Amino acid sequence: MVNLVTDLLVVGYPALKHFYVLTFALNRDTSGIEVCYYENHKPATDNSIDAAEEKFKDTKDEGLRVMIASCHSLSKYEGKSLKNVLPQILASLLAASFHIGNGISLAYSAVLISQLAEPDSPIKSTKIQNSWMASVLIVVIPPASIFSGIIMDNLGRLNCIKIAGIPGVVGWSMIALANNVTTIIIGRLLVGISSAWGTSPGIVYITEIASSNLRMSLMAIAPAYVSLGMVLTYLGGWYLHWRTLAWVCNVFIIVPCLVCIIIHESPSWLILKGKYEQAKKSLEWIHKYQKPPGEQETFADLQYKILHEEQQKKKEEQEKQKNQKGVKFIIQEFLKPTGWKPLVILTGLFFFQHFSGIYITMFYSISFIQEAGSSINGYLASILIGVVRLIMSMMSIYILKRFHRRSLIFISSGLMALSMFIAGLWTMWIQEGTTNLKWIPVAALLFYVVASTVGLLPIPNMLIAELFPLEIRGIGYSISYSLCCILMFIALQSYYGMSDFFGGASNLQWFFAIVCLGGAVYSYIFLPETFGMKLADITDYFKTQFVYIGHSHKKMGTESEAQEKMLKDSANNNGKIPQTV
Repeated sequence: MVNLVTDLLVVGYPALKHFYVLTFALNRDTSGIEVCYYENHKPATDNSIDAAEEKFKDTKDEGLRVMIASCHSLSKYEGKSLKNVLPQILASLLAASFHIGNGISLAYSAVLISQLAEPDSPIKSTKIQNSWMASVLIVVIPPASIFSGIIMDNLGRLNCIKIAGIPGVVGWSMIALANNVTTIIIGRLLVGISSAWGTSPGIVYITEIASSNLRMSLMAIAPAYVSLGMVLTYLGGWYLHWRTLAWVCNVFIIVPCLVCIIIHESPSWLILKGKYEQAKKSLEWIHKYQKPPGEQETFADLQYKILHEEQQKKKEEQEKQKNQKGVKFIIQEFLKPTGWKPLVILTGLFFFQHFSGIYITMFYSISFIQEAGSSINGYLASILIGVVRLIMSMMSIYILKRFHRRSLIFISSGLMALSMFIAGLWTMWIQEGTTNLKWIPVAALLFYVVASTVGLLPIPNMLIAELFPLEIRGIGYSISYSLCCILMFIALQSYYGMSDFFGGASNLQWFFAIVCLGGAVYSYIFLPETFGMKLADITDYFKTQFVYIGHSHKKMGTESEAQEKMLKDSANNNGKIPQTV
């Protein structure tokens, strides 16, 4: 991140004037604005306030003005009790609930393919049809996500979720009533569109209503919901026919649409659309238990003023940059080392991610376990895997915030390779009849899932927003995400072909082990360490470097180092923090 540090600024609103002039550091990143307060604030005086307001008014840095006007600048005054943030938690839980249906749709193919393969199934499917039933969900996500952005920007975040229920209900109903594979595939396609339309607005909504100190935790609700949906699907598939399960899946489409009625629309979007009264009501609901430090205005009023200022600055900035974001400009930026190097590195990383078997074991879990010859029921094993993934998705929040990403991917890939090698070895012995330890492949697969959730599964997607420079970060994210989906589609499509080519389950598992090992080597050679690094330093790195191994990264300062230096400088200057960029 780029630190923009002021030396004695105050947000110039009446309710704050009676309390403190705050010394703070401002961090600019792609996901928004975050204010990091320091505890060396002192009682405000009329002179200090006037000077701070004058400095805020005269600053020529538009980005700095936007950040000072950011809604997060009130986080110092937000209450710390659960009651104060309860509306934010409730709104996030409900807005993200569509992710449960997303997890169900991801895992449903495992149940469907397994039951269609049973002798008494009235619908028979080929391997090619099975691969399409699994992968069609992925191929529609990039174009559907584009339409999702258009819908949520024009109609609102919550309305987009409600609209997503239409293709979802139609899709699951088609699957439940299907008499042939083609109808099932069309139904899966509609479910994929629904997933894209229903999940993206939930994430955007959370980022816009959550306090800066809660945002990371509240956004973690989404992957936890996905894992929960997968567990519910495997559990339902163990007891229910695939048609009945499809009808049940409609519940997890309809309920998220209904619960959106009881929460308020994003105040940021409402202000952007000029719906000021609704925005005030939304803020009053979100901050109904928050008490401001003064009595002149409510906390919601303060947030409203700051949000309004922020949106006005964003509009002005967008007008200024309108002529600088054409196709020619984008191509020129991608031809620069700071554009093509991150794209190449991410594409390679996505290749190792998808062909390591992470998503193949997710979409084909029951068939994969049955082909391994395990003595454990395929549905039970899938439930265990889903539960482990759910638990690890929660634990990974702590791990990813505290350990270097490059190291995590290297260790994760190495442990995944070891797990798949052991699974392949025991699968071969089971098929040869030389061992009775038929539970080993499932145990190895569980360890494989644990290893993947702390490295190779989440980190590549996190890096998309970090590696590209600010000028092309949006389009860079879109291109990288599309390439990610294409590679996932190819991997899912080629599962049966790879199994036949390599000669069975054990050899395929060893292939996955080799790919995992390749991912460890690749990340060690090419992947730069971005943990705690300023975004400007990451961009500067790509100007001269491509291979990270052997690179002296002393120049790439971390945010914590910068803040520590800033506090030392403050102590040496009698509490005054110098301006740095």
